[in-house]
Amino acid sequence: MSATEPSKPTPPVPTRPAAPLPRKLPKPAAATPAAAAVTPVSASSAADAAKWGRVSEDGTVEVREGEDWRVVGQYPDGTPDEALAYFVRKYDDIAFKVHALEQRHQSGGASAGDLVKQAGHLLDEATDAAAVGDLAGLRERLNTLTASLSEATAQEAQQAKELVDQAVAERTALVERAEAIAARDLSKVQWKQVTAELGELFDAWQAHQQNGPRLSKSVSQQLWKRFRDARGTVDKARRAFYSELDDTHKTARDAKTRLVERAEALAPRGVDGIPSYRNLLDEWKAAGRAGRKADDALWARFKAAGDALYAARAEQSAAEEAESGPKIEARQALLEEAKAVADEPNIKRARSLLTGIQRQWDELGRVFPREKERALDDRLRTIEQALKAREEVDWKKNNPETKARANDMSSQLLEAIEKLEAELAAAEKSGDKKAAKTAADALEARRTWLSALGG
Repeated sequence: MSATEPSKPTPPVPTRPAAPLPRKLPKPAAATPAAAAVTPVSASSAADAAKWGRVSEDGTVEVREGEDWRVVGQYPDGTPDEALAYFVRKYDDIAFKVHALEQRHQSGGASAGDLVKQAGHLLDEATDAAAVGDLAGLRERLNTLTASLSEATAQEAQQAKELVDQAVAERTALVERAEAIAARDLSKVQWKQVTAELGELFDAWQAHQQNGPRLSKSVSQQLWKRFRDARGTVDKARRAFYSELDDTHKTARDAKTRLVERAEALAPRGVDGIPSYRNLLDEWKAAGRAGRKADDALWARFKAAGDALYAARAEQSAAEEAESGPKIEARQALLEEAKAVADEPNIKRARSLLTGIQRQWDELGRVFPREKERALDDRLRTIEQALKAREEVDWKKNNPETKARANDMSSQLLEAIEKLEAELAAAEKSGDKKAAKTAADALEARRTWLSALGG
């Protein structure tokens, strides 16, 4: 629409004029000179207008309702046709609304309850209306429409009640789930999970309020109070938990900060600071959590301090390993030389040879890395243990005390054998088989013992 194009006037919504007073009748606005000219009643509708309305000589207009006439207004500045035309248009406005309401009912889709309310408003408007026309007919049509809508209205009311009952049940279920969360042992819950659960319930509650049927104020407030109280209980416990967690994190953060400072102070000590750093690491593990962000930042500093100490040890180990190359070669040569210990039959000479090798071994000093030193020591220790086993066997065989005890026992066994031989001979001579068998068994046993002693 251009700026110069005049806008179409919005037709005014007719309102029911006040009932005219007997002595002071209202003048219609159309009678004023500034108002638009009133179109007279056409020939086709003049007879219909005359059927329902009449105009007196002073411009008073009346409408027929049944057998009675009722004054609807006064139109003194125009002709009778113009007066009737004005009040007929008032009737036509009401009739149009009634027709539109009937069409909405026939087309379906509209709420029966809304249609009944609108029919009631139109019925009030058609009663004692300042209009000329079949007002009784309009009221009858409205009453018929209201009657036809009564059953649908009852069904809608029942459906609305069922929807409200269902909505109450659904909201009650939301309340009970929230109360179940609040009834848990909130000192042992996973707060991320609980917060998500309660958030979902609150979103469901809001969606139900926005999209569900309207509940009565008392029921709605009662359910909301229960939901709010459960939510408040959880929120209070969550705030207390995180407040305590903040205090715990602060304590751990302060303790770990001090540990970091102590670890960084070990840097000048180099390798010698490693034992102290390990003690600090044990304290770090016992300090507790300080929150992920703080823990990560503090641990980066603490680890960097330890890495510096272990880097110094790595440098020292590399230098020591480089110095140990000739020592390793010398020890390997000594191990080759020590193989002769096992081949030497004379135990004393074997011990002398091994002792010389051990002396040279110790004079070489420590070997790095330690794993290499332990491997070389294990090979020498195997040779030492083999020689020691040989020495123990030799000692048992050549120990003077052992020999003396063996000789004494041998003498006793020889005497016993001589005696048993005599007993065996006597038993055989006398024919005593039992005595001969006993003497023979005892004699065999004594000879076995003597053989074991080397006799």
